[in-house]
Amino acid sequence: MSPYSAILGTGASLPRRAVSNQELTLFLAEKGVETSAEWIETRTGIRQRYLCDPDETNCEMASKAALQALQAAGATPLDVELIILATSTPDQVFPSTACAVQAELGAHKAIAFDIQAVCSGFVYALTVADSMIRAGQVNNALVIGSEVFSRLMDWNDRTTCVLFGDGAGAVYLKASSEPGILGCKLHSDGNMGSILNTTGRIEGGRIVGDPFLRMDGQAVFRQAVSVLGNSALELFESLNFKLEDLDFLVPHQANVRILNSVAKKLKLPEDRVIVTVGMHGNTSAASVPLALNHAIVQKQIKKGHNVLLQGVGGGFTWGSVLVRM
Repeated sequence: MSPYSAILGTGASLPRRAVSNQELTLFLAEKGVETSAEWIETRTGIRQRYLCDPDETNCEMASKAALQALQAAGATPLDVELIILATSTPDQVFPSTACAVQAELGAHKAIAFDIQAVCSGFVYALTVADSMIRAGQVNNALVIGSEVFSRLMDWNDRTTCVLFGDGAGAVYLKASSEPGILGCKLHSDGNMGSILNTTGRIEGGRIVGDPFLRMDGQAVFRQAVSVLGNSALELFESLNFKLEDLDFLVPHQANVRILNSVAKKLKLPEDRVIVTVGMHGNTSAASVPLALNHAIVQKQIKKGHNVLLQGVGGGFTWGSVLVRM
């Protein structure tokens, strides 16, 4: 058994089409939904998002992000022993999108399965992969967050449709004798399931219930700020880790006001918080790996940095993972 797992490579993939706030407001105006580009950016920090065309799939984006992560790590699909894909928007009910990615990559040796914790999905998947590596079940893993949330949008609901985007991010994780993932803390509270959900299901060959995403924005905001701050402090205390030793926070990219509030709670300066919500919108399980990859490509996050990854989402679910890059 290896004492640690370490992130050796990251990757990302986005749909072909970037949609600015201006373009989105014109589209919504045609449907009788009033908003403005300024209103969206002021309230959320979002300037644009990427939206899949009908021919683009979750598997396609996830596979591209995974290949980038493998290439960055100097690994090949034949090396991969585990694929965990975090998503709430699979291409089909089953088989899992992870199995489709395995086939697409030709990663014939890999165990493959999906995990569903909505916007916390990536930190949940990373925690499971880290545990399996430490237990000696596998030697490495591809951990992917990939979403096509635009297909859950009610384009007549201004409170949700301006927030979300599509995309995928991935990391390649491998057993290591050197500290990589230092610790993980996950939580959930099913009593808060009503504040963020999509309740529809397939039954008897038809959709039963509401097929769209619904959200109590104020309740989600309050809970997100509270649980993310507490989760970070809980994890640091369990590891005897000092806040001043944290180099970067990579939180779930839901809303810039949530990011700023969490940073304030942790007394972190703005330049130590990775913010990509402006260019991607909220991409649910893809948001953390997308932001992590962006910060690495931009040479903000470098080898040796201590980085806190955080997710929060429907369920209600949340969690933190502390990583030494």
